[in-house]
Amino acid sequence: MTRKRVRTGGAAGPAGRTPGALDAFAVEESQRERDAELLERIGWESIEANEKRRQRRNFWVAFGFMAPAVALVSGLLLAPVVYNIYLSFTKWKRFKGLDQFAGAANYEKLATHRLFGDALYNTSLWVVASIIFPLVIGFGLAIFLRGVVLENTFKSVIFLPRILAPTAVGVIWFYVYAPDGVINRLLSFVAGDTVDIGFLYEENTVTPAIIATFVWQTVGLVMVLILLGLAAIPKDPLEAARIDGATRWQVFRSIIMPLLLPTILVVTILSVLAGFTVFDLLWIMGAANPELRTLSLAVFMYFEAFQKGSWAYGSAIAVVIGVVVLSVTWIQALLQHRVEKMTK
Repeated sequence: MTRKRVRTGGAAGPAGRTPGALDAFAVEESQRERDAELLERIGWESIEANEKRRQRRNFWVAFGFMAPAVALVSGLLLAPVVYNIYLSFTKWKRFKGLDQFAGAANYEKLATHRLFGDALYNTSLWVVASIIFPLVIGFGLAIFLRGVVLENTFKSVIFLPRILAPTAVGVIWFYVYAPDGVINRLLSFVAGDTVDIGFLYEENTVTPAIIATFVWQTVGLVMVLILLGLAAIPKDPLEAARIDGATRWQVFRSIIMPLLLPTILVVTILSVLAGFTVFDLLWIMGAANPELRTLSLAVFMYFEAFQKGSWAYGSAIAVVIGVVVLSVTWIQALLQHRVEKMTK
């Protein structure tokens, strides 16, 4: 006796589709036709108008949530900046001359002031030092500390000075550099004779001493930023280069450094801002001010505005500092954008 074979699936329809697939296809086509009829009846212009209204409504809702922060920033940051710019064009000095317009007289005086050149030179020196030394030392520490024993402990100790206020750091190191301070005592112990070098009172040592203090406080932050940049580098290119037989120097030069350039530019921008606006350490540690070696633009501004009472002139110095910082930061931002495009 023969058995008939029973086909469990439905017969194939057109184009190899089963009846179930044909039903789904028919439903989809019907939905498309209804959508087309709806769009034709409503009109594209009405849909676009509704979309624009929705976007405007979302914008104003978002702006409503941001309004308190915008008002706070405008009141505490933007308004004082605008007011400072206005003051720089007046004759305000010890509550006199606020309503007397001086034009560009303060800026002309600044351009010809004998101390402005010294302050600009010292500030430029500070900017260069704040870029090179923290970056080089922080980069070296970030590379060296990866994978060593007690890595987190060393990182915490190196980063610890960053949480201290610059004023406190200046006071601490003022006594470290004192003639009877820690450094001179160590030198006396090594030399076997009394050493009383006035690091903060001599022309040739005051700037390197304060720069060393600045590096001691900021190198921890640079190290952390470099470590974050190294952690963000993908592992695949590094493993592929090692498989191809590349040396450590080749991997570092051709892969790690190009991918780390955006982080280095961020560190550079922060260092430039810190170098142009440094005040606490210079004012506390460089009080003796030997041969004006510690006179930066920020210290010059404070001296003119608050010591001599020439607030309009001090405002002009602040405007110059702001313009220089914004210009340098803008150039660095352009470089960062170009580097990011190259590394993508």
